[in-house]
Amino acid sequence: MLLKELRTEVLEANLELVARGLVLYTFGNASGVDREQGLVVIKPSGVDYDKLKPEHMVVTDLNGKKIDGDLKPSSDLDTHTLLYREFLTIGAVVHTHSEFATSFAQAGMAIPPFGTTHADYFYGPVPVTEVLADDSFGTDYVHETGVAIVKRFQGIDPLAIPAVLVNGHAPFCWGRDAHDAAHNAVVLEAVAKMAYRTLTLNAGAERVSQALLDQHYFRKNGAKATYGQ
Repeated sequence: MLLKELRTEVLEANLELVARGLVLYTFGNASGVDREQGLVVIKPSGVDYDKLKPEHMVVTDLNGKKIDGDLKPSSDLDTHTLLYREFLTIGAVVHTHSEFATSFAQAGMAIPPFGTTHADYFYGPVPVTEVLADDSFGTDYVHETGVAIVKRFQGIDPLAIPAVLVNGHAPFCWGRDAHDAAHNAVVLEAVAKMAYRTLTLNAGAERVSQALLDQHYFRKNGAKATYGQ
């Protein structure tokens, strides 16, 4: 993909977060990676969404060194780049502070798969990381956030569960490209809202069976998917 096209795609993903009500003011960010060139395109830090243009997107290498752009990259850059280095199948990362998903993160609770809407997108609970140690709240804080995510995903396919809740913080989502990652962030907020309401109605609600989880996840995902055209 041409860098110009990736900048446009990342901008569109950022604007999707606004359109769907997942971010406030300058909160949140989306990025995309060009694996062939080893370049990351990410939203600039602290810039109003309604002022963003493709040329404002900042380009860095996979270690966060700025390659192109007049603005500072998102303050979450080190989390994004670490995820790209560790999760080689993903092509984009999205971070929001969406209300219901963030509520689960602040409670230190995974989002259980209570029904088929969840199962269509997430092959199991959306996990929550361990609490970050106090000594990580320095210059390495953003990097340590990524470390906590990677540690939590040991043994988990990041494309099977394309989201995580950072304990006490908020969600990160990812996908094969920036549009896919933004889409997953929208769905995550929807299933978080449903899970919250399910627990409100029935605190002892049981998660969906493994058979139903398999049925709904694999009908939309994988080599034998039957959903869609």
